[in-house]
Parts: sequence; C-alpha cells; structure tokens
Amino acid sequence: MGFEILAILLRGIGVGVAASITVGPVAVLCIQRTLSKNRRSGIVSGLGVACADTFMAMAAYFFYSVLQAQIEEYNQLLRVIAGIFVVIVGVYIFFQNPVPQIRRNRAGRTSLWQDFASVFGLTIANFILVIPYILTFFAVFKISTVESLDMAGFFRGILVIAGFFGGSVAWWTTLAFVLNLFRRRFRPRHMLTINHVAGVLIGVLGIYTILSTFFNLLPDGML
Repeated sequence: MGFEILAILLRGIGVGVAASITVGPVAVLCIQRTLSKNRRSGIVSGLGVACADTFMAMAAYFFYSVLQAQIEEYNQLLRVIAGIFVVIVGVYIFFQNPVPQIRRNRAGRTSLWQDFASVFGLTIANFILVIPYILTFFAVFKISTVESLDMAGFFRGILVIAGFFGGSVAWWTTLAFVLNLFRRRFRPRHMLTINHVAGVLIGVLGIYTILSTFFNLLPDGML
C-alpha cells in the first residue's frame, strides 16, 4: 500500500515537473522577475503558475476520469499519439529562443501579491492550451483513474494532484534559487542552454513513451 501511494505521488510529481519545464512567456516573466527584483519575487511568481496549473490539472483529471473507458480501450494508440506530441513539444522547446523576450521585459515595482496574481491570471488565461498539454503528460506517465467514483479513486486523485502541485512548486522554487545564486553571472543567452536541456529531456520522454508502448504490444516470448 505504501509503495503504491509513493508511486502515484511520483507520477503526479513527474507530470507537474514536465508541465512546468517549458520556458514560455509565463516562465520568462518569472525568470525576469527573479533577475531584476529578487528571489522572493521569482518564487512567488512561480507559485502563481503552480497554483493556476494545479487548478487546470484538477479539470484535466476530471476529464481524464470521465474518458477513462475510452482511454483504456485505445490505450496503445493514445500513448503513441501522446509520445509523438511530446517529441514535437521537445523539438519546439529546443529551438525556441527566449532571449529577445527576456530583454524586452522589464519588472516594475509590484508587491509580492501583485506578482502572484498577475502570473496566476496570465496562466489561467491560457487554459485552452495548458489543459490538453497536461492531459498528454497524464497519458505519458500512465496516470490511472480506475475506481475514480469511490473513496479509493478519490484518494488516488488527491495524491495525483498533490504530487502535481509539489512537482510544479519544486521546479519553480529550484529555478528561482539557482537563478538568484548565479544572477551576477547569468546572461539571457544562458536560457538557450536551459531550453536545449529541457527540450532534450522532454523529447527523450516522448520517445520512451512510444517505444515502451510498442514493447508492451510484443508477445512475452519476443521481449
């Protein structure tokens, strides 16, 4: 039982980190605030992203639960599609250049509450793009919602969402601490390196998802 709880939490954390690692406009804003203002501003801004993403993860988990029967019926096909999508996202991240946007942005004098609220609102506004993105990683990390209508399923859902929130907060907090630690040496071009690493990691995750699906389809004697 304890191992199963840990496994569910780790999968939720994996989805949270994977969904947060993309260096898009919201991430650029958090990074810029960390560099231009201070570490606390970056952490609070990241917390705003994590909270917004968690609300959308709850919505995604609900839809995932409703479609569980169809997902199980076409599990292999959906995992291949999800893997291909993740590879495409990884390639996009690898070649994305956030440097011009970082140089254009300027952090004004805002309170921590304003930092949180502004990023939270900006993230929620992109729910049409974010929810399918999270759903894809639910498939990649094999998030299960079996028995989602009873107490066991409800507890499973809480663990998944708690793991997601923990993974997202851990990512943004770690990023803010690292950026603050090297802020005097940090240059916008270093974000290219972060994008390259993130793109490779996400791409490898997508490739693994595709290959593991095909391996699972092979007869036991062929493994």
